[in-house]
Amino acid sequence: MHNSHFCCGGGGLLSPLTASGQDFAVKTNLFYDATATINLGAEVALSPKWTLEASANYNNWIMPREQRWKHWLVQPEGRYWLCNKFIGHFFGFHLLGGQYNFGNLQNDIRFLGSDFSVLSDNRVQGWFVGAGVAYGYSWALSRHWNLEFEIGVGYAYTVYDRYPCAVCGDLLEHGDHHYFGPTKAAINLVYSF
Repeated sequence: MHNSHFCCGGGGLLSPLTASGQDFAVKTNLFYDATATINLGAEVALSPKWTLEASANYNNWIMPREQRWKHWLVQPEGRYWLCNKFIGHFFGFHLLGGQYNFGNLQNDIRFLGSDFSVLSDNRVQGWFVGAGVAYGYSWALSRHWNLEFEIGVGYAYTVYDRYPCAVCGDLLEHGDHHYFGPTKAAINLVYSF
């Protein structure tokens, strides 16, 4: 039985479909907010089940002890919603690109062929491009507010320069790297209209 007033999983079996009449949304990723990274996303409806989302973030801060976590990122994504746009389950295909300048970040992380521990004693700067697939779910909190969770995996190609410390030194290495792994993680607070 089809009932356009209720969504297949938008917050429960009989949850009212509060976002179905919305055609545009703006959002902020709470993960980026937690790191003081300026971020903004926008999403527009293309049809009842398709939307186009784009997000961007920017962080140019130098942290204490000359730690660097500078970057900018742009990430457009096409989304297919299993029920109706802006509510319930969705799958996405995203592109990503940006630049980074990381250094003096103490860690011992080695993950899927990428050695992030090099950032403990070095500075690495460069650019990247990539693509990935994602799964997400959006809960309606009210008529205009949603909470959206999303995780994505994919590939990124990066070209980088490595220096011996966060603020000094001659070029140690110029190289490239092929990254496979998580490419998107979001808990978005969404306002739709």
